[in-house]
Parts: sequence; structure tokens; C-alpha cells
Amino acid sequence: MEPAEGGVEEKPLKSIPHKVILKHGQELEEEQEELAEHQPLEQEDLNFERWKRRPLPKRTLHQKIDDLKTYLWNAETNEFMGRSGKSWSLILLFYAALYAFLAAMFGGCLFCLMWSISPYHPTFNDRVMPPGMTMAPHLEGHEIAFNASDRKSWKKYARSMDEYLRPYNDGVQERKNIRCTQERYFMQDNLDETEERKACQFKRSWLGECSGLRDPHYGYSQGRPCILLRMNRILGYLPGQGTPINVTCAVKKGPPEALGGIQFFPKSFFELKYYPYYGKLRHVNYSSPVVAVRFAGVQYDTHLQVQCKLNGKGIVNDSPTDRYLGSITFSLDVGA
Repeated sequence: MEPAEGGVEEKPLKSIPHKVILKHGQELEEEQEELAEHQPLEQEDLNFERWKRRPLPKRTLHQKIDDLKTYLWNAETNEFMGRSGKSWSLILLFYAALYAFLAAMFGGCLFCLMWSISPYHPTFNDRVMPPGMTMAPHLEGHEIAFNASDRKSWKKYARSMDEYLRPYNDGVQERKNIRCTQERYFMQDNLDETEERKACQFKRSWLGECSGLRDPHYGYSQGRPCILLRMNRILGYLPGQGTPINVTCAVKKGPPEALGGIQFFPKSFFELKYYPYYGKLRHVNYSSPVVAVRFAGVQYDTHLQVQCKLNGKGIVNDSPTDRYLGSITFSLDVGA
């Protein structure tokens, strides 16, 4: 090898392996990519419109119908609504087994429930609430307002009383129930549980002036209205602990003297012979006793709020939360 100018010999270049060159080439490419990432974006890269999803071309009605037909039945794959016959069979089998299990479980629970309770009396009856009281007529809430000279104003009350007393007609009571003369509870616990119990008669004619037999208008045409009070039925309940429950009525709001005289039919108390009540399955023809109240001297054109109460042992008639427990309050407004 000839010496170079200046008297310095050139050293021969060492040959670099091919793998090393490739390696360095890869590193160079990676460095260039990293640099490109940190370079500011070009304007056309910020054009987001180009990245939006292009809308699909609108399909014709014919194409949609064809797709629906294919979905319902695909002749190539023998699939109905995207599933083969085997898949549909497995699904139907699963749901049939599931609902059969649920139905069996519900039926078993219902059977156990009906087996454990009696249809004739409560299984658990540790606490018996005192009875409430209802009244008739009961049309527009607990409000009685009419003019004695205006037939239209009181005709609805008379019609309501007729419907209420229809089951108490003398013929019906004589045919279905027995005449009781005792003045004590009518106990029938010695009979079989499923055997029907007898019921004492309560005849409509016993209500006197408020029966609708002597006066079909129940005193409304004369300005002397009648109302009917009934104690709520409670299965097995013995009211009064051997003493009859009596009824009293008085003015709650308004001048007390405006109410005038009060008459009770047939008596002012509920007789013990109509208790206990054995339920509608055994006491089929039972008729609850009724106390009729006639306001014979009510003052005209005076708005009164009247309260009728049950009084006796074990009776609650002053509950602040339940206004129907042992008492009932209604407004009375009689015009000429």
C-alpha cells in the first residue's frame, strides 16, 4: 500500500458485521419515529372530518324486505331467526324446565299454606281489636243534608235505607233464621267445625218508625230523619264481656239543644244473643243487629255535627287515630 501524502499511512478500515448495521438501522428508525411523535401536527392532521365515520348508503325497501326474510328463514344455513333447530330446542327445553320448576315451587308453597290454615277461623288470633261502627244512609260521605219540603233532596236517603234493610224483611228472617229468646251469648262451639251455625232473627218490623213499613220515607219528609247503626263483625268476638253494648248520640259541634229528642229502635243496645259471629262459611244466614236512631226534634236550618258512640266493657270510642273505632261522626243539616 502506497503511503499517503504527508507521509502518513492510512490504516485499513475494519469490516463491520452486517447484523450490527441492521441493528443500528432499527435503532435509527425508532429514534426517528419518537421524534416524529413529538413534532407538531400538520394542519391536515387536525382535520377531524376525515376521521368521521362515513354514512352507510341508504338501502332500498326491497333490500330491507329481503334481509328480513333471510333473518326469519335462512335457506342456506337452515336457521330460523338466526338460530338452528337444535339451538331453539335447547332454549325451549331450558325455559320449559325453569317455569315448570317455578310453578311446582309456587304450588307447593300454596299447598303448605292452605294446609296449615283453617278456612273457618284464624290460625293465630292473639289480639282482637275492639269493633268499629258503620251507619246508613252513607251516600256523600258522612253528611246528611236535605229540605223536608223538597222530595228530591231526601229521596236518595230513603232509597238507601230501603236497600240496606231488604235482607231484614220479616219473611226472609222467618224463612232463614230462628227466633231466639235468651238474653245471653248464643254459643255453638260444641258443633263440628264445618257444620253450619244457626242465626237469630232480626226483623225489620222491630225498627218501628224507622223500619220503612209505617213511614216509607223514614221521617225525612217530616224533618225527623232516621239513621241505622251497626257494629262491625268480628269473628268469635264477645262484646261487652257479658254486658250489652249500648249506643249514645250527642252533638259534637253546634248548639246541643238543636238536636232535640232522640229515639232508639228496637232498643238502644246490641243484644248478646247475636254473638259470637262464626264467619260467613258457617254463619251463612247471619244478620247483624241494627240500632235505629230517630232525631225527632232536630232544629231546622242548623248545621250540627253529631257523634254516636258504642259504650261498654272492652270498647274504645275515643281513639285519636281511628275515628271509626267505637264511634261514628256525621253532619246533620235539616231545612224546612
